Amino acid sequence: MARIIIASASEESGAQLSRLLASSGFPVFRRCGSGGELRRTISECGDAIVLMAGILPDCKPDELQLDWGDCVEIMLLGKPALLTTCDSPQVFRLALPASGQAVIGAVEMLSQLHRMRLPKRSGADRQLVEKAKGILMRTRGLTESEAHRAMQQYAMRHGVKMADYAARIIQSSMEE
Repeated sequence: MARIIIASASEESGAQLSRLLASSGFPVFRRCGSGGELRRTISECGDAIVLMAGILPDCKPDELQLDWGDCVEIMLLGKPALLTTCDSPQVFRLALPASGQAVIGAVEMLSQLHRMRLPKRSGADRQLVEKAKGILMRTRGLTESEAHRAMQQYAMRHGVKMADYAARIIQSSMEE
């Protein structure tokens, strides 16, 4: 099952959404109250379903989709006027107020979609990526999320798998 992250500036909205999901068998991996916390959490878990109850002041859904769209599914929940502020067609939207059943149905659909498009990265591939991130952090002074993002963007721009790029980073560090 995909990890579910709730992003909400309102503690009450986040807690309410978390209770609804838990009562329907969807455990929440983490609740985040800021964009920085959300980005660190996505970087930590690698793939997720992000439910944004409103828009965080420091993290717009369009930006999140651009940066992490290959490993997360994003759903924005809010009043209809708020939903129109998001331009990305890849961000799912659910107008509030909505029934609990509608929210759960949307999460089930996102979970299935996430499973279908999630790349199957083996344990060995994950180890390569983690080792390469460590090298980038050490040699370039990057944080873990910055190293992950740099590798992710390079791989996407050049049409290579992250594990293949990670292997190149490791190889080049051994040659130095």
